Amino acid sequence: MPETDLALLVDAARAAGQIALGYFRQAVDITEKPDGAGPVTAADLAVNAMLHDRLRAARPDYGWLSEETEDNPERLRTKRQFILDPIDGTRAFIDGGKDWAHSIAVVEDGVPIAAAVYLPVRDLMFAAEKGGGATADGVPVIATNAALDGATVLGAKPNFDPRFWRGGTPPIKRTFRSSLAYRLCLVAQGRFDGMITLLPTWEWDIAAGALIAAEAGAVVTDPNGHPLRFNNAHPQVPGVLCAGQQLHNALLDRLEPPVATA
Repeated sequence: MPETDLALLVDAARAAGQIALGYFRQAVDITEKPDGAGPVTAADLAVNAMLHDRLRAARPDYGWLSEETEDNPERLRTKRQFILDPIDGTRAFIDGGKDWAHSIAVVEDGVPIAAAVYLPVRDLMFAAEKGGGATADGVPVIATNAALDGATVLGAKPNFDPRFWRGGTPPIKRTFRSSLAYRLCLVAQGRFDGMITLLPTWEWDIAAGALIAAEAGAVVTDPNGHPLRFNNAHPQVPGVLCAGQQLHNALLDRLEPPVATA
């Protein structure tokens, strides 16, 4: 059994990838969740079941918060919690794309302390431990410290509507990836300069990626500049702004406060 939380998460994420790839680009059962919450597939549920059994067996005193498990307030009474999305980017998974991920974090007192984000199709593992830096396939990664003008920022198009920004949409280059966890990791890797979402965001989508980005030197807050806190009674945060210090400050200065949701 892995001795550290980080080793446990990395091993579990790889095992999740083996299960998910068995369903990938195959005919798979798809159900639409109530209230427009998006699709869930047999692969999501199979990965979730394995992770629940494996992780809780290793750490039975940790709380549990997963997109594919009915929430239980018992987690609020635990010191540490697993917070995870069995497949982040389910629509990309259904469409046969490459950019879906398993996103798994351990959170202590509201702060992520260990994280793994694994993209099985790319066989790409991002990992981080609080205070220990971040890696991609074992190689340390560092976020950029780009200026605003011409920076590359990941985000859905509505986030850049001029009504959210003083003086109109900032002079950035926008691009997109399906998985929020992967977007945060791409900033950590320095492949893009920042990411933003102004929508309320589920904790399971971002807990792991937030630690990986922060350990790579990015600043990770909500769109009003407040630190992200996890294991909330309602497991959402009011969006995410992630970038190197210079770009983070510039974007924050341009956002209209308080930030309305896109």
